[in-house]
Amino acid sequence: MSNPIHGAVQTSSQHQKLTRLKFLRRVMFMIIGSALVSVALEIFLVPNNIIDGGIVGISIILSHLTHFPLGIFLVLLNLPFLLIGYKQIGKTFALSTLFSVILMSIGTTLLHPVQAFTIDPLLAAVFGGIILGIGVGLVIRSGGSLDGTEIVAILFSKKSPFSVGEIVMFFNFFILGSAGFVFGWDHAMYSLIAYYIAFKMIDITIEGLDQSKSVWIISDEFNKIGDSITSRLGRGVTYLKGEGAFTGDDKKVIFSVITRLEEAKLKSIVDELDPKAFLAIGNIHDVKGGRFKKKDIH
Repeated sequence: MSNPIHGAVQTSSQHQKLTRLKFLRRVMFMIIGSALVSVALEIFLVPNNIIDGGIVGISIILSHLTHFPLGIFLVLLNLPFLLIGYKQIGKTFALSTLFSVILMSIGTTLLHPVQAFTIDPLLAAVFGGIILGIGVGLVIRSGGSLDGTEIVAILFSKKSPFSVGEIVMFFNFFILGSAGFVFGWDHAMYSLIAYYIAFKMIDITIEGLDQSKSVWIISDEFNKIGDSITSRLGRGVTYLKGEGAFTGDDKKVIFSVITRLEEAKLKSIVDELDPKAFLAIGNIHDVKGGRFKKKDIH
């Protein structure tokens, strides 16, 4: 007969090991993603005066005008937005983003002396955009981000009629337009090509760029999962009545709406409380009304 205490300890040990492996996997993807972004910036885009959107684009422009290292601006400009968005996004996201941004800053500093792979701006825009998009996508899939623009957009969207995607698009249109005055309009158009390609590559890497996602969860631990989503993500949940077609048993279905930046955290919550739970996540193009507004996380 097996020892029940030993079995419990073994199960707990296996759970901790699995959690540690998942944590290390996320860290590894953040490192790889940040490294790819650094390569895209310093080996392809920056040497050819091609910028990206968001804080990265602003950092490239400021670095060009002041001749200070790009990495300094990447950290300094992102840091305030991380502090502002701390309650809106959560501690895990903020720390993951800070970690990724610091890695990106170090990477750009180390790669700055390296000669560009190509001096053809079109090739630089295409391949730089591809590598940049894959890198950013890996970081987002790991629960982090490399740009504070989305945090600002989330905050502004709560007090404006515009969606997060529309606000991000406006920011990037302004930033990419500014490149025309700094680097010339030819380079601004190449920047637009790089941005579009990176956007599509992010879409492919993380399997969907929609800002909002619908979540359906079926679990016997619906109370614990629902409470955790509310307390740890700040999102409201709705319990729906369901019936199993095969068994005929009554089921509770959890429904919630989250942003794509919160997807990794939600999966972690569900896996932690009920690894066998049924989880379905779908893209939503627009969300209005109801109680979609996020509560502060303390």
